[in-house]
Amino acid sequence: MARERAAYFLLMEQGYSTREAARIVGINLRTGKRWRNGWHSPPGGRKAVPPIYPVPGQAPAPAEELPPMPARYLQEHDRIHIADRLRERASVRQIAAELGRSPSTVSREIRRNRRPMPRGGFSYQPFHAHRRAERRRPRPKVGKIGQNLELRDFIQDHLAMRWSPEQICHALRARFPDRPEMHVTHETIYQALYVQGRGELRRELTRSLRTGRARRRPHRQAHKRASRAIKDMVLISERPAEAADRAVPGHWEGDLIIGKDGRSAVGTLVERSTRYLMLVHLPIGHTAIATRNALATTVQTLPRHLWRSLTWDQGSEMAAHRAFTVATDIPVYFCDPASPWQRGSNENTNGLLRQYLPKGTDLAVHTPEDLAAVAAELNSRPRKTLGWETPAERLAKLLATAS
Repeated sequence: MARERAAYFLLMEQGYSTREAARIVGINLRTGKRWRNGWHSPPGGRKAVPPIYPVPGQAPAPAEELPPMPARYLQEHDRIHIADRLRERASVRQIAAELGRSPSTVSREIRRNRRPMPRGGFSYQPFHAHRRAERRRPRPKVGKIGQNLELRDFIQDHLAMRWSPEQICHALRARFPDRPEMHVTHETIYQALYVQGRGELRRELTRSLRTGRARRRPHRQAHKRASRAIKDMVLISERPAEAADRAVPGHWEGDLIIGKDGRSAVGTLVERSTRYLMLVHLPIGHTAIATRNALATTVQTLPRHLWRSLTWDQGSEMAAHRAFTVATDIPVYFCDPASPWQRGSNENTNGLLRQYLPKGTDLAVHTPEDLAAVAAELNSRPRKTLGWETPAERLAKLLATAS
């Protein structure tokens, strides 16, 4: 019945239902189903029969001519075992133990490769499942971003605005809550940028990432820095407990980001509870006196109740911290040596700032207006740690409450 089989599969490829294709060819419905699905557990104790593959006028290729499947993938005999045990109502964990596989592997196999039944419900048919797995096997594949132009444009536009992949993923879920085809994880975006040959996102967009790198690099242990002796230092261990839990606003973290050859710098101030950023213009250098004066001028731009303390590393630029405290009534606390995590919000923000103020460049060329624009853009970005609110929104709430 080679001609009937070829005609049957041709009709199936054209979209006819199983019942309609069998009627047109003139075969029994059960015969068509056996051609298509094979018999994984035929009656009478006979051997299992694989399906006849839909290649009109050509016999199916012998099993030895097909490329062998790696052992880490489920084989056809594994799928036959799964189908037989499901018919016997065995649990997924029992089947996984018998196959020596993880329960999640078996559960995922059943969920991905089962077939919907005409009267409702699902049926796991092993030969059909194996064919589906074989069709998904070839590489490379077009990723989700490459298949959806609307999704790709949304991601590229926001990467150009220097949004992080995680921020973009949350924005997609907030903007398109009922469209799962518009939802991706941040790892999908990184893969579309880093993996060669996929071509899903423009390669130059890697410069918009915080690191600016076009490939991943392993984490390396940071070099330890020697402690600097600053007179009359008050260590972070003496900072009020209210600053540690971020419950009370007004506790800030500060640092300098240094320009080319250490000749220029910009001061950064981050409020711990709102992550609000202020940039300090240092036009005449970053000596202790210049830093003290610039900081004293900057803190006057916000209400006094939003300045309760300042935490800094042991940099020599804060040698005049006592004079700063006398002028502003803001106590300064110093981190332990080589402990940047004690100013985690500030360190994170400094990484973001390097997209705007790259290493190895002269930072003195940036005017106060330039720095204000950079701070405004970062303060308008949604933050995961703030429940996807922006630092500007959080600060506005504080000011409204105080007024």
